[in-house]
Amino acid sequence: MPPAGSAAHQRRDRPARHRSESKAGYVFLTPWLLGLVTITAVPMLMSLYLSFTNYDVLSDWESMEWVGLDNYRTMFTEDPSFWHAVKTTLVFALVATPLKLAAALGVAVLLNKGFKAAGLFRGLFYLPSLLGGSVALAIVWVNMFNRDGAFNSFLSWFGIEGKAWVNDPDFALGTLILLAVWQFGAPMVIFLAGLKQVPNELYEAASVDGASPVRKFISITLPMLSPVIFFNLVLETINGFQGFTSAFVLSNGTGGPVDSTLMYTLHLYIKGWNEYQMGYASAMAWVFLLAIGLVTAVVFRTGKFWVHYSDGED
Repeated sequence: MPPAGSAAHQRRDRPARHRSESKAGYVFLTPWLLGLVTITAVPMLMSLYLSFTNYDVLSDWESMEWVGLDNYRTMFTEDPSFWHAVKTTLVFALVATPLKLAAALGVAVLLNKGFKAAGLFRGLFYLPSLLGGSVALAIVWVNMFNRDGAFNSFLSWFGIEGKAWVNDPDFALGTLILLAVWQFGAPMVIFLAGLKQVPNELYEAASVDGASPVRKFISITLPMLSPVIFFNLVLETINGFQGFTSAFVLSNGTGGPVDSTLMYTLHLYIKGWNEYQMGYASAMAWVFLLAIGLVTAVVFRTGKFWVHYSDGED
C-alpha cells in the first residue's frame, strides 16, 4: 500500500516536470526562432521602412531621405511598367494554375488505376517538380523553343515551319506557361494521395446504379477530393504569382521581348538591383505581399461554397 503522502508528492512534482519540459522545448525552438527573427522578421521590417524612403543601395544611410507615400503614389500613377507587370502576372497565374491543376489531376487519376510500372511513371512525372525554379531547366526550355530547338524539329515532321517562339512577343509568355504546367508533379502526388482515401464502396454503389465513369468522376471523385483541390489551388496560385526564374532567364533579365514576359517579381528586381531604387522596390514588395494575401483570402472565402469534408462540415 503506497504511503499517504505519495499522491500529494506527485502533484507537487508535476509543475516542476512541466517547467523542465517547457524549457527543453524552448531550447529546441531557439534555432528556428533565431532564424525567424534575423532572416525573416527584421528584413521585413527594414523593407517596410525603406518603402517610405528614397534609398538607392549605393548611398549611405545618412543620405537616405524619408519620402512618405511618394513611392506608392509613383507606383500607381506614374509607372506604366508597373501595371503592365501586373497584367502579365495575372495572365500567367490565371492561365497556368488551372491548366497545371487539371494536368496534375488527370495524370493522378490515370496512375491511381494501379497498372504495372505506375511507380516508375509517378517518379518520372514528379521529376520536373524536383528541379523547381532551376536556372538550368529554364535554359533548356528556352533552347527547346528557339528557332533551331527541339519543338520546331518536332513540328517539321508534320510539315509545319516553326519560329523563334521565345523571341515572339505573342508567344513568349505562352512558353513560360507551358513550362509551369509541365511541372505538375507536386500537386499530382498530393492528388494521388487524396484519391487513395476515396472509399471504393462509393464507386461500387455507383456502378450498381449504372453510373458512367464520367458521372462517377463528377459526383464522387471531385466532391471527395475538394479539400485536396482547395489545398493545391492555394499553393499553386501563390506559386503562380511568384514566377521569376524562367522569365528572368528567357529575357536575360529585361522582361522582353517587348515586355511580354515582364512579371511583377522581375519588374521588382529590375527596379531594386538594376536601377538601384531599393526604396521603390521595397514598396512594390509590400504591395505584392498584400495582393497575394488578398487573393488567398478570396480563395478561402469562396472555399465554403464548394469544399466538402468527410465529416459533413464545410
